[in-house]
Amino acid sequence: MNEFIRSRIASFRYAFQGWGYVLRTQRNTWIHSAIAIAVFFVGLWLQLPARDWAILVLTAGFVFSAEFINTSIEAVVDLATEEHHPLAKVGKDVGAAAVLVAALAAVLVGLLILGPPLWLKLFPLFTNL
Repeated sequence: MNEFIRSRIASFRYAFQGWGYVLRTQRNTWIHSAIAIAVFFVGLWLQLPARDWAILVLTAGFVFSAEFINTSIEAVVDLATEEHHPLAKVGKDVGAAAVLVAALAAVLVGLLILGPPLWLKLFPLFTNL
């Protein structure tokens, strides 16, 4: 049992090291983080229900997971070859496309969830001008 607990702790340590690596090396992760923080603050301001929070958290997790997987693909491709091989390019480009799809889906989810209550809160500000 003791060995099991030690190996679980090591697994978490490795995962956090990977997370740290992505944060240190990938500029887009900082962009995703800033947008996610802004969305969460807007969600707090709008007092979103739990169901909407669940969708926003899952969506943000989806984007970060795509970014993490893309970073791992890039690292493995760089490890496998230093030459500019067409298949290496395909691997990296498809990984980047996965992040783009996740980010675009997140924008749509954000608009669908935040848009209507945000409009209701902001619309009176513009009608009183």
